Amino acid sequence: MAFDPFADEPRKIVSAHEIGQDLSMLSVDELDERVAMLEKEIARLKEAKAAKEDSRAAASAFFKLGQG
Repeated sequence: MAFDPFADEPRKIVSAHEIGQDLSMLSVDELDERVAMLEKEIARLKEAKAAKEDSRAAASAFFKLGQG
């Protein structure tokens, strides 16, 4: 059995992703989970952006109609 110099050190388990965090201690499965989580968050952000753009376009069209 190989000697692990870090065996006594507790491993920090981080449930949330932080931009720029050290990824060296994450397993491949943990990295896959982070990628999936971030892809879902990107989709959610794009949906929110699209909804705001639609709302802004509707408001802009409404106020332009009243300027005539």
